[in-house]
Amino acid sequence: MKKSQYDAVIVGGGLAGLSAAAYLAHHGKKVAVIERGKLGGRAMTINMKGFQFNFGAHAIYGRDKSYLTLMEKELQLKLYWSDFTQMKAKYDLGEEVSVVPSNLGGLLQTKLLKGMDKFRFAYHILFTTLGFEKGDPNISIKQWLEQKKVSPAVKEMMLNLAASNFFTGEPERIPSDVFFGYYKRIFKTNIPVSYIQGGWQKLIEQFVQVIEKNDGEIITKTKVTGLSVDGKRVTAAHTKKNSFVADDFIFAIPPEELQTLFLHSPLEKELAEYTKYEPTYVIFYDIGLKKRIDSPYTYIFDRDRQIFISDISYYDMEAAPPGGQLLQAIAYLKSHEISDPLAHERVKLDIEAFYDKHFSGWRKSLVVPRVSKVAVVQAIKWTMHQRGLPVHFSKITNAFFAGDWCQGVGQLSELSFSSSYEACQHVLKKQAEKKGA
Repeated sequence: MKKSQYDAVIVGGGLAGLSAAAYLAHHGKKVAVIERGKLGGRAMTINMKGFQFNFGAHAIYGRDKSYLTLMEKELQLKLYWSDFTQMKAKYDLGEEVSVVPSNLGGLLQTKLLKGMDKFRFAYHILFTTLGFEKGDPNISIKQWLEQKKVSPAVKEMMLNLAASNFFTGEPERIPSDVFFGYYKRIFKTNIPVSYIQGGWQKLIEQFVQVIEKNDGEIITKTKVTGLSVDGKRVTAAHTKKNSFVADDFIFAIPPEELQTLFLHSPLEKELAEYTKYEPTYVIFYDIGLKKRIDSPYTYIFDRDRQIFISDISYYDMEAAPPGGQLLQAIAYLKSHEISDPLAHERVKLDIEAFYDKHFSGWRKSLVVPRVSKVAVVQAIKWTMHQRGLPVHFSKITNAFFAGDWCQGVGQLSELSFSSSYEACQHVLKKQAEKKGA
């Protein structure tokens, strides 16, 4: 079996793995990325009849505060952004629509809150932004709201925001400290939501260019089948044909795969706890239209049925052919709906009715639909019983972890970037200390 020596081996070629490999390669480390399938993981873009369908929303939240922007500057990535127009984000209230009050302008115009409730909500926003509202790690946001005797309208508004930003149909289960930590960052941002022109594929291409420019290796369609662990160190990662020896390893693969790799290692029991995660499941129903349907908003959220539609092509000019339109609908699934085919059909019909209501005529203009089976949009659903996997365990000194199932900042892809960045800092610091010694 052939053996290769590296400064760092990254197992997993999704957003976390690729960003980690690019960052370390840029900083002069000899790296290898090993991916069992295609690069991107759940963040992939496919072309169907000229429409660029992303597997999952490719929005980046709080871009000016994000770890992706930090990496973009340091790695000199060439990304082109389109920033979300906040006043075009609406809630469907049944008979009317209202502005989503996620900033001051939206707060003043929203119909969801009236009179003193607007001031009460503004109070919570201010205290959250200043860091005075921190929540309690031992109680959910629902319990926190009840303890504080928050008015029903403000309570409903805060849970609506949680549903639309945490990708969950059960926002009441979110730990209150996670809730306020997230909104402290979002309320302070100047750019709440942004899209990368060209979708995930452009970002993946940029990471690959950095890795290859710095002589890193990318091995795809190759599965890591085992590890050699000597005491408190991983000494090698094995595939069918090769062994990859490295000073440090970053594992950017889901917890259930980690558990298999780390069987009979000092981390076996710790990692087993994280295989009990309950992911966030959704149904995607994207449609490519040959002709744009004019609409006063680019994001509409049905708070009762937990469905939202985004006009992807409004922000990403490469998403649809000239004159066309790409709309993405996402419906959250509750726990009891995940394994129920009849529930899935009802959800699809609800989505179509939602399209009918807000984008009348879409059926006549339809070129290509993309309806997913039940999909995982995030590998961890934030609840009182689920917290992210630590980036590092002291029991094995040279193994680090990254991905949207790990502890980090933000939600969705930002968890991948923030955990990846932290893992890289550990590796660089550790190797610098070793070199200095």
